[in-house]
Amino acid sequence: MATRVVSLSRPQPMQQSLGRSALAILTGLWVTNRHFMRNLWGYLRGKPTVFTVQYPEERLELPNAFRGMPVLVQMDNGKERCVACGLCEWACPTDCITIFPAETADEVERYPAVFDINLSRCMFCGLCEEACPEEAIVMSQQVEVCGYTRRATLWHKEDLLVPVSQLGKRLQHLRRGYDR
Repeated sequence: MATRVVSLSRPQPMQQSLGRSALAILTGLWVTNRHFMRNLWGYLRGKPTVFTVQYPEERLELPNAFRGMPVLVQMDNGKERCVACGLCEWACPTDCITIFPAETADEVERYPAVFDINLSRCMFCGLCEEACPEEAIVMSQQVEVCGYTRRATLWHKEDLLVPVSQLGKRLQHLRRGYDR
């Protein structure tokens, strides 16, 4: 059994002096103080140099392509547009969507008796939206989804239904390529 031993010569760790450490600290303080003074001067002039949004009071205009929480589209008659085909459940990489179909006597033959999304597992990728042939599940612009328990992050069909009128911009963004 032949093995070869390789010896490496590594440089000695630098011995930092007190002067170099103090210089590094003073350099960091100088950079911090420079940014603080520049921002303070801009604030005093009325032309702030920092972009700040006071979040609960102010909101940013989100682009139409923004993907927030997935929701179910509710038709004008109050029913969901979903036909329980299961394509969104199949396309979801995290398996956070659960659908149990049921039969009906309406013009739509099937509907989801159970449609649950576990938002603690959802990664907001939008694959469910792309897989849906009926445009029944849409990524909304709602981002304030939180809960103190795991059960609070499990959203049922009644919680997910959103009227078409509230999803106008997002649905127009989805249909933008159809007319080409």
